[in-house]
Amino acid sequence: MAHGRKVRDEGEARRCLLAAKRAGLSAGEWARAHGIDGRSLHAWLVNLEQRRTFDPAPVAHALVEVVPDAAHVAPGARYVLTVADARVEFGDDASAATLRRVLEVLRTC
Repeated sequence: MAHGRKVRDEGEARRCLLAAKRAGLSAGEWARAHGIDGRSLHAWLVNLEQRRTFDPAPVAHALVEVVPDAAHVAPGARYVLTVADARVEFGDDASAATLRRVLEVLRTC
């Protein structure tokens, strides 16, 4: 199922979000109407909103988008997620519940 193309950078994300606001549409509605992956635009929205809640100092936390590209994922593919000193390796067989528990632990670090 195609979801549209990913948002390339912060500048594009800001332009898309402003266009959605001006059109009176949600980010998801606007994204679907313009061939943009709604998950990608939403990830940028969350990340940009999160930045506003922190001090102007450099942001210590950031949202990282992980969207598999089915056309480029080999069967039995392995993934490695490295955050600071933590390294998590998992495959396509990892359950969503297991990954959710791992992310909850990483959030406390």
